[in-house]
Amino acid sequence: MKQLLQNLRDGKAVVVDVPAPMPKPGSALVRNAVSLISAGTERMVVDFASRSLLGKARSRPDLVRQVLDKARREGLLTTLEAVFNRLDQPMALGYSSAGTVVAVGEGVEDLKAGDRVACAGGGYAVHAEYVVVPRQLLTPLPPEVDFESAAFTTLATIALHGFRLAEPQIGENIAVIGLGLLGLLSAGIARAAGCKVLGIDLNPQRIVLAEQMGAAAVSRAQAEEAGRSFTGGRGFDAVLICADTSSSDPVELAGALARDRGKVIAVGAVGMSLPRKVYYEKELQFIVSRSYGPGRYDPQYEEKGIDYPYGYVRWSEGRNLQAVVELLASRALNVQPLISHRFPIEQADAAYELISGKSSQPFLGVLLTYPEPVAESQPLRKVSVTPNPAMAATPLPKLGVLGAGNYATAVFLPVIQKTGGVEKKGIATASGLSARHAAERYGFGFASSQETDILGNPEIDLVAILTRHQHHARQVMQALQAGQHVFCEKPLAITPAELDAVQKVLEEQPAALLTVGFNRRFAPFSQKLITFFANRREALYIHYRVNAGYLPLSHWLHDPAQGGGRIIGEGCHFIDYLTFLVGEPPLAVRAWGLPDYDRYRQDNVSMTFRFPDGSIGTVTYLANGDKSLPKERLEIFCGGRVAVLEDFRSLELIQDGRREKFTSRLRQDKGHLGLWQAFLQAVKQGGQPPIPYPHLIGVSRASLAAVESLHKADEVKII
Repeated sequence: MKQLLQNLRDGKAVVVDVPAPMPKPGSALVRNAVSLISAGTERMVVDFASRSLLGKARSRPDLVRQVLDKARREGLLTTLEAVFNRLDQPMALGYSSAGTVVAVGEGVEDLKAGDRVACAGGGYAVHAEYVVVPRQLLTPLPPEVDFESAAFTTLATIALHGFRLAEPQIGENIAVIGLGLLGLLSAGIARAAGCKVLGIDLNPQRIVLAEQMGAAAVSRAQAEEAGRSFTGGRGFDAVLICADTSSSDPVELAGALARDRGKVIAVGAVGMSLPRKVYYEKELQFIVSRSYGPGRYDPQYEEKGIDYPYGYVRWSEGRNLQAVVELLASRALNVQPLISHRFPIEQADAAYELISGKSSQPFLGVLLTYPEPVAESQPLRKVSVTPNPAMAATPLPKLGVLGAGNYATAVFLPVIQKTGGVEKKGIATASGLSARHAAERYGFGFASSQETDILGNPEIDLVAILTRHQHHARQVMQALQAGQHVFCEKPLAITPAELDAVQKVLEEQPAALLTVGFNRRFAPFSQKLITFFANRREALYIHYRVNAGYLPLSHWLHDPAQGGGRIIGEGCHFIDYLTFLVGEPPLAVRAWGLPDYDRYRQDNVSMTFRFPDGSIGTVTYLANGDKSLPKERLEIFCGGRVAVLEDFRSLELIQDGRREKFTSRLRQDKGHLGLWQAFLQAVKQGGQPPIPYPHLIGVSRASLAAVESLHKADEVKII
């Protein structure tokens, strides 16, 4: 399928062929007929992307500070690689479209293939032939609403939510500052609700259009005088600011236009330096409108489909979308006069040339149209990317990758590129887009949106699993049962039942090798530590402090069903490192946690592990610190020797009063390259896996036991 993408590095908008996505649970696969370019929002993205690195930095000083902090913690080269990787990621543009349902995911019962729908949401209702959209962001279309009109639904819902925040009554006076798409839709909605509307804009053509659509409209220079005349000197009951400008002039004008104790609603992106005098004297309410209404940015609502009770939240995001469609069906809202241009998706780059101002043509509602499918055709879910390379003299392991998120593109795939020694067959992701980009960037043969093109594919004998955590155990087992070697990014499993099942498959499939991404074992400093404590005769005491940083409660890693929580999902790294240093998995664990205060999710935890040789290891995993502090600090005491490892940037070895210090100034090396090279060598030579299976299973059980101990407030034996 064809999709429009924005390159954040050079600002170019390009149309590429990507695999069609697969519907997820609670969502539907929709074949777009029309999508709307939001000139304001999408022009801002285009403008940012087209700037130089210096220009990007000047416009986002907050990100510059984050980059500098990261450079201090992890080294200049590591940070630059991360920055350029982020800039290289393609951005899917668009958030308002309409089309026909092709298939529904598990749990969607009130939609079926063939239903016509309006689609909403950034990252969902994008400019592509096929999109996967959560059920709460879809609303069915009655026969009276054509696709072109329905493509305006999302933007009109933004206008509707801003209007609702003003709590208007029939007959009230409403001023709309800014008569772009958002402003004209707001004016139309206000008129449909029985309000009297005055529109204000700098552009004479927009003023004329507003008048043609039935609203009174004036220029900025005439606004205050016209406002007094329009309201009989009383001022407007509500002022909707729909302008797109960094200037605070709209906010100042709104204060002058509003009546005593009136409301000012910022719907567009404007400067917000409020003039205190007028807002104080009139006791005005100033409200910033948040997108489509209650439910926006709430993953429980949007992604999991948990609706708000009707009696408590009358106008949720989804119900606002439905209300707009009903306005369109009744002709109370007419968006056809707003359409200025139509482009087929193949010419979408020309549409972006238009909205960026390069063509100097006036525009308003710019639509992208999509071709009708051939009868009985199915979405194409696998595309060839790189021609098959010439056969090597010695056959190489054939690699397939599942997942192409940030870890894959920033860490794993660059390691594959640097190491070589494999035939890169294909990459599969649920969206298809990230697979297409990663396959092209790193030279894989094909991109797919179906995991079956990787798992069990007889042309692939080595699988890298880089998907979200809930998929790991299932995908590991499928690959092993097909005789494929498996590299699985941690964790191996997120429930005891999954781990038991993986262990059983490992015992049944001894020929297929498995390793987990416990890379820290293979860092150069780790090898120095092992040498330093070689031939020890005493038990170790190890303290591993992890300044993990805060994650919002909505992050998928916190979700037990998706990420398993931070201890299982990330803490396993540090439990494995204790196991590596001691040489065997722990026997028992006692965990303590700080109160969550409705801010954390069991991620301020101290876990103490007992090992068979008497060693004790403590992992202090904290989310309540400051990111400027290095993330990891390890201290080891044993038999008159001490070692201090600081964030894999420095290592200090102390013995007999002598100190030996090693530093890595420009780059962190956490062992990603070393682990992959060791695993690849084992695959090629048929040797033992680089991490012993008792360690892989034992560390996974220890992670699960740590969470159990936290819940029980008691020590838990690790079986």
